[in-house]
Amino acid sequence: MLREIHCFTKVAERLSFSAAAADLGMSQPAMSQAITRLERATGSRLFERSAREVRLTAEGKALLAYAEQVIESVRAFEVEAARLARPTIHLAYPPLVGALAARIVRRLAGRTPAIGVELRAAGRSAAARALADGEVSAAILATPAPAPFVTAARFHVTVDHLAVPAGHRLESRPKVTADELGGHVLLTPGTRPWPGLPGRSRLVADDDFAAALDLVAAGAGLLPIPQLLVRTVRRDDVRFVPLEAGGLRITYALAWSRERVTPELMALVQAVQDALWTR
Repeated sequence: MLREIHCFTKVAERLSFSAAAADLGMSQPAMSQAITRLERATGSRLFERSAREVRLTAEGKALLAYAEQVIESVRAFEVEAARLARPTIHLAYPPLVGALAARIVRRLAGRTPAIGVELRAAGRSAAARALADGEVSAAILATPAPAPFVTAARFHVTVDHLAVPAGHRLESRPKVTADELGGHVLLTPGTRPWPGLPGRSRLVADDDFAAALDLVAAGAGLLPIPQLLVRTVRRDDVRFVPLEAGGLRITYALAWSRERVTPELMALVQAVQDALWTR
């Protein structure tokens, strides 16, 4: 009956048996027969037909909404079935590199055959746990990655700004140098202090720059931060000043477990490398 219901909705849309038949690649007699079968099955006359026009009957109008729901459900079923049949990998990534993660998804979706990617935003510790437990296929991690994992496609994110609380004496400076940071508390979203910077370090949740900015606003310290984030953050209680700190950067890499290598994972590695080369 699904074919007949589809014919019914198409005739109701076009109010023409010939136009509906053409849309579905059928002959007009076949379309008429399909509607007749549906009318017999439902015990209702669905259309008033004359030489000049086709109109829905009251019964046809009442049943049309249900028919459209059936067609929509079938379409949703087909889309979900295609998604489930498509190879899928799960990728954990730090929010800082979300634009790169999105490019990777688009690249894998555009290949033949397509590969689906389920993204999971996660800090370094959570991503490493998910990778070790097999919850994700791969993770973009700040290096060095934990020893059990294989890594490839390394890339660097330059740290070239300093987040200071609004009203801080450094906020009006055109530029801050590393030498001027002595005596300040420097917040580090990770497991190690910023290399080569003076001042006292305070470690905060890894890869969680949003939480670190809350601490900056509260006056708990200053935060070296990549321009990638500066462009996206909008808040009145924090200011961003250019920082000259001798090539300060965060290095990331794609990591995965050597015991869970699949063709889809290797396609992911290639997609990451291609995305890095073409950005």
